[in-house]
Amino acid sequence: MVRSPCPVLRILSLQTDRRNSFTRCSVTARTPPCRRPHRRHGTPTASPEKSHRALSKYVISPKPSISRSVAQSSTYQACATLSRTLASRPRVRHLQRGRVSVMAASCPLPVTQDLSTLRAKLHGLLRFLREALCISNAHTVDFYTESVWEQLIDLPPETVLAVLRESTAEREARPPEARPLVEAERASGITDFPRIFCETSQKLLSVEAFALAAKYYSLQNLGICTPFEQLLVALRGNQTQKTGENVKPDEFMNLKKSHEVQAMSELISSIADYYGIKQVIDVGSGKGYLSSFLSLKYGLKVYGIDSSNTNTHGAQERNRKLKKHWKICHTQSRLNVNGLALKMAKEKKMQDEIQYTADIEGVCNNSPTNQEMMSTSDFLPNFSVPLISNLRKQMENLRVYSHREENLCFENAFSLIDPLPVNAIEPASSSQMPERKMSEANKERRETTSESTESNIYSPLTSFITADSELHDIIKDLEDCLMVGLHTCGDLAPNTLRIFTSKSEIKGVCSVGCCYHLLSEEFENPHKECTQEKWGFPMCHYLKEERWWCGRNARMSACLALERVAVGQGLPTESLFYRAVLQDIIKDCFGITKCDRHVGKIYSKSSSFLDYVRKSLKKLGLDDSKLPEKLIMDYYEKYKPRMNELEAFNMLKVVLAPCIETLILLDRLCYLKEQEGIAWSALVKLFDPVKSPRCYAVIALKQQQ
Repeated sequence: MVRSPCPVLRILSLQTDRRNSFTRCSVTARTPPCRRPHRRHGTPTASPEKSHRALSKYVISPKPSISRSVAQSSTYQACATLSRTLASRPRVRHLQRGRVSVMAASCPLPVTQDLSTLRAKLHGLLRFLREALCISNAHTVDFYTESVWEQLIDLPPETVLAVLRESTAEREARPPEARPLVEAERASGITDFPRIFCETSQKLLSVEAFALAAKYYSLQNLGICTPFEQLLVALRGNQTQKTGENVKPDEFMNLKKSHEVQAMSELISSIADYYGIKQVIDVGSGKGYLSSFLSLKYGLKVYGIDSSNTNTHGAQERNRKLKKHWKICHTQSRLNVNGLALKMAKEKKMQDEIQYTADIEGVCNNSPTNQEMMSTSDFLPNFSVPLISNLRKQMENLRVYSHREENLCFENAFSLIDPLPVNAIEPASSSQMPERKMSEANKERRETTSESTESNIYSPLTSFITADSELHDIIKDLEDCLMVGLHTCGDLAPNTLRIFTSKSEIKGVCSVGCCYHLLSEEFENPHKECTQEKWGFPMCHYLKEERWWCGRNARMSACLALERVAVGQGLPTESLFYRAVLQDIIKDCFGITKCDRHVGKIYSKSSSFLDYVRKSLKKLGLDDSKLPEKLIMDYYEKYKPRMNELEAFNMLKVVLAPCIETLILLDRLCYLKEQEGIAWSALVKLFDPVKSPRCYAVIALKQQQ
């Protein structure tokens, strides 16, 4: 059943995005000021004016007769550009012998909220969730068997759906006394909500208050997230990120994965440049999309670690094909740019020669009448020997400048389109280079290429990562590195943060988690004996002191995508309805209340409700022969009028989902704030939530040595 986008859900998901888009615009317009590098961090450089004067003595001053041609040539401009470049060149940091990495100029990282502020926000969020979490913990499968609507909601489903579908214009049209929540939202902040739940029955009383509270305690509205663009500006300083626009990742991965890989790899590359390191550890690398992209495009040495040996072998084969595809595209781009650059250089050379000839003819007065009247003796005495010598030198210099311009044109073209490491593909040799020098240059280039190939690689590894994993046993050449994870499932995301805090070699972490339902919770089953010491949730001291737990169903509902529902990609209400009615049939006819086996995706393979029930019972190992068709259809007719209850209840779970995700991510951020030696930590929205609902990254950086 497909319905139009829900206006209130669109408001909940998009209103704060408008605020963030304004922030992004303002951040882009105002770049954070850079600190002046300390004298011991880099060699002091001369000012642009001094550098230009120092270079000017090596540039031949043109004679008046050809000053215009030389002054207009790109060589003169290139010298001026070079002097400015030398004056503002970035600092470099030596990592190990044979490797040098550019390190971005130090800029202040964005200011983030401190631990006490985050704990205050957690306190308010827990106050709301203590009453609301029962909605998320109710499983849709048991909706009819356990009479969930009657137990938790004290409103008709039509009222709930009408409020959630109400548009902003309709709410604004009501008189002020009828919309106190709207007026409260416009105030400086919401501190007291009207009673959302009944104090005695704990049933939901006000849908509007519930939706507003859920919006207020969402991650975006709390103002915790650091804008992505602002972080990139701070990390890069005055450096420009090198990009290879000619090869797009969506050529070899789907649009969702391409969107994720491009955004996350850009951030990881900027952090690596910020620290001047080249090694990255990708935990839960899966098929290796992120690892391959970081290695091929940004020249990073990546170790992709996954617990599945099948994924590791698949990543190796996929990376081999990807490198072949990438090399072909890269070579083709070089050929195209070579032809364009050569054409531009030749045209420039011809223009300079024409201009030179015109200047000479201008000096000699190229009028035909004057030429006939002038004899050889009349012409030659006007040019002294030194002047003729100077003209010949200028002509030779002009040809040298043209040759240099041609080389400079090629180099600039390569710098604009090169998506691979500089020495990943051998450049074409120059036909004008002497044979002996050419062989020496080729030998040196092959050695450099070999070294670059060895350092800029992607190595898939198979290992099960825990919080106590010893990285030196997995990676033999472990050095200063970053640890990243794109949609790491369950406990792998919090374990990634624990490894980051305990290993001195890991200078930064960027973790995007998913599959919250697979998290282990320390206080979910307090009476169950367990030897586990490190749990997925909670991590921070505050929630541990509160002995807080969410429950598996609540963590499962945290994965619901509010933004997708808001734009019309609604929940599959009919398939959920089929499953809830099937559960009532199983309970009444087979006496089974809980079943360990799952039905799976039977709905998409069924032609009707009757067909769905028959196939599902067979998959569960239950005999459907004793169930006549009429009995099955009676259950369908019994609950069909109550389908709107299920739809309304699921919409309430969708509205509440961002609050539970906020709780999980705030727990991780507070854990990082509690650790020593961490200079900066934040939550950053990396992805478009419609394309990739799990869009928040937990990022932390250690203090630079």
